[in-house]
Amino acid sequence: MKKISKLLVANRGEIALRVLRSAKEMGIATVAIYSEADRNALHVRYADEAVCVGPPASAQSYLRGDKILEVCKELGVDAIHPGYGFLSENAGFARAVREAGLIFVGPSPEAMEIMGDKLSAKQAVKAYNIPLVPGTDEAISDVAAAKQIAEEVGFPILIKASAGGGGKGMRIVNHAGEFEEQMQLAINEAISAFGDGAVFIEKFVTGPRHIEIQVLGDEHGNIVHLFERECSIQRRHQKVIEEAPSSVLTPELRAQMGQCAVDVARACNYTGAGTVEFLLDDKHNFYFLEMNTRLQVEHPVTEQITGLDLVKEQIKVAQGQPLAFAQEDLTITGHALELRVYAEDPQNNFLPDIGTLSTYVRPQGPGVRVDDGFEQGMDIPIYYDPMIAKLVTFGADRAEAIARMLRAIEEYKITGIETTLPFGTYVLTHPAFVSGNFDTNFIRDHFTPTTLAPTAPDAATAKVAAALGAMLFSEKKPKAAVATGEAAGAETSGWRRNRLGAR
Repeated sequence: MKKISKLLVANRGEIALRVLRSAKEMGIATVAIYSEADRNALHVRYADEAVCVGPPASAQSYLRGDKILEVCKELGVDAIHPGYGFLSENAGFARAVREAGLIFVGPSPEAMEIMGDKLSAKQAVKAYNIPLVPGTDEAISDVAAAKQIAEEVGFPILIKASAGGGGKGMRIVNHAGEFEEQMQLAINEAISAFGDGAVFIEKFVTGPRHIEIQVLGDEHGNIVHLFERECSIQRRHQKVIEEAPSSVLTPELRAQMGQCAVDVARACNYTGAGTVEFLLDDKHNFYFLEMNTRLQVEHPVTEQITGLDLVKEQIKVAQGQPLAFAQEDLTITGHALELRVYAEDPQNNFLPDIGTLSTYVRPQGPGVRVDDGFEQGMDIPIYYDPMIAKLVTFGADRAEAIARMLRAIEEYKITGIETTLPFGTYVLTHPAFVSGNFDTNFIRDHFTPTTLAPTAPDAATAKVAAALGAMLFSEKKPKAAVATGEAAGAETSGWRRNRLGAR
C-alpha cells in the first residue's frame, strides 16, 4: 500500500482549489504551482506551499512538466494530481512522473495512449462488443477506397481526425460529389492542428444526445460506473450545461450503457476516475464515442447524486486501496445540474470577454454549490480558459434542481464582464429543455441571442413549468434533428487566437 503525504496539484483555478480541499480533508500536505499571472490566485493562497513555475503563457508554466518535477524533488512531494486540461491526459508526463518515483493520481500512461487515439480506442473495445458508429476501424488515406466505404456506410458521413478533438479535422459530407474535397480539407486541418493527418470515416448520427458515463477503477480489477451525465447543451463543441441523471434514459438503457462503459475501462485496464462518452440517437441507439482519461469538468453533478467525493476516490485508488463499494451498492439520489459560468458574451456568438470582476457575489442557500477560483476585484486573464465558475444545484427531482438553478442564477451577481448566466436562464426556461426534448443542436435550433431574458422567472413558476414539461415528455417522443453537435462547424474564438498568440 502506497502512502501519499504531500500532493502537488499541477493545475490552476477552480479545479486546483477543488483538489486541494479534498486533500486537506484527508490530512495530506499540499503544494500549488502558479504562473506569474496567477500570483494572487485563490489556489495559491490556499495551499500549504506554492511555487511559481513561469510566465503567464501556459506553454511556459503549467505545461512545463520538467519544471513541475523539479518542484516535486525540491519540496519532497510524493504525488501529483493533474486536474483536467494542461497535462492531465499527457501520457509522456504521466510516464515521467512514474519514472521519477512519484505517484500520478490518474490512469497509467498505457491506458492514456490507448484511449487518447480514437482508432486505437476502437480496436481496444472490439473484444467487448461495444456499439460503434458504423465506419472504418483504421486510418485511411486512399481517397477512392475511402469514397467507396462512405457509399457503403451511406451519406451523410463524417470524416474525422484520429488524433482530433473539439471539431478540428472533422468534415460532414452529405453526398459523394463533395467527398474528395472534404477529405483533403480534413487531412490538412488534422496535420495543422495535431501534426497527424490520419483520418477515418463514421456514419453521421442524426438527432444525437451526448451522454457520458462516469467510471471508477482500482488496481485490484474492480471497476464500477457512477451513472450518466447528460451533456447535450453545447457551444463550439464544448459543454455549457450538464445534468445527472439524464431525463431520457430508462433504467434498462442506463444499465446497458453503464456495463458498456465498464467494459471500455476494462479494455485498457483503467484505474482511477474516467469518463466514457456515447452518442445516443433519436431512436435511443447508443454508440461509443471516446474515453476521457481524467476527471471531468462536470464531475460535481455525479458527486451530488451519488454522495461520493471523486477526488478522494482518485487519491485512494492512487494509494493502492481497493474500492470500498460494489456496483450494487450505488444508487441515484435526486437530480443535479451544472452551469459553466464562462466569461463570454452569449449575445455575440459566445465570444470570450476579459476584464475585472467589479462585482462578484456568489449565490447561497439549500442545494447550491459553487466551484470557482475567483473573488471580487480579481482580473480574468486572457491566457487561460474563460470559465469563471461551475454553478451546481441539487434537488429531490429535476424540477427542484431547475428551480434552484434559476434562483441561483438570479442571486449570482457579476459585473465588469459578460457571462453565460443569462444564457443559463434562457435554456432552463425553454420548453425544449424543460420537456427533455432536446439534443446537441439546441443552440442552432433554438437560441436567438436577442431573446435572452433579462431576469430569471421566480422559482415557483419554473417548478410548475418543469413539472408540466415532464408530463408532456412522457407522452411525446423526441423529434429527430439533422446534425450532431460534435460535428457542427464553428469558428475558432478570438480568445483561443489570443491564447495561441500569447504563447
